[in-house]
Amino acid sequence: MSQPALPLAGKRALITGGAKKIGKALALSLAGAGADVSITYRGSEAEAEATVLQLQAHGVRAFAVPCDVQQEKSVHAAVEEVIQRMGGLDLLVNNAGAFETAALEEISIAEWDAMFATNTRGPFLVAKAAHAALKLAHGRIVNIGSLGGIHPWATHAHYCTSKAALHMLSHTMAKAWAPEISVNCVAPGMIVTSEVGAGYEGFAAKTPMKRNGTVQDVAAAVLFFATGPHFITGQLLAVDGGLGL
Repeated sequence: MSQPALPLAGKRALITGGAKKIGKALALSLAGAGADVSITYRGSEAEAEATVLQLQAHGVRAFAVPCDVQQEKSVHAAVEEVIQRMGGLDLLVNNAGAFETAALEEISIAEWDAMFATNTRGPFLVAKAAHAALKLAHGRIVNIGSLGGIHPWATHAHYCTSKAALHMLSHTMAKAWAPEISVNCVAPGMIVTSEVGAGYEGFAAKTPMKRNGTVQDVAAAVLFFATGPHFITGQLLAVDGGLGL
């Protein structure tokens, strides 16, 4: 059976870190599928406002709320505002994340803790705050992991470890919150955006598909979990062109 033209019409989505880069592409993809979309931002207010205008151009409700996923009070305030303004929540995409390159022996305790606070604790806090609304709606969660959480990168130990923990958190959420909520995880590989990917052409040569990924590749994977069978849960989908093989 073919998908309806707007498979997410009437659905309400929240994307953390949705003002720019991959998060913006995810938000636009969901709006294009008919979803009302809320996004969070931390320091990118201007970009968030511009993204909201692009989302609204799809004829859906859209707005942005400030949120620091490292801070529990900020998370609760943002999620509460989203649920109140949207009238509920059907889909949460935990996209907000941090990335940093550092030699393992030079990573400070503060850097290690900050990475986990954003990449692992952040999704936990947002999902926990959204749990009741998602359970009521029989909703879905899609976490954005990383190929680095599957394969170790020597100069990204704190990043890789935090994403590996997010992968396991996704599996645990899927078991703990079934059958009402489906939880899956998308793990991008080398994704090229206007801000990220320059100088990484060598990765394309190492990739079986002979190119780096795009934000549209990631968005398509998220849209699959957002619109596919609710029965699919606990899955980790690498979007890497085979780079991890």
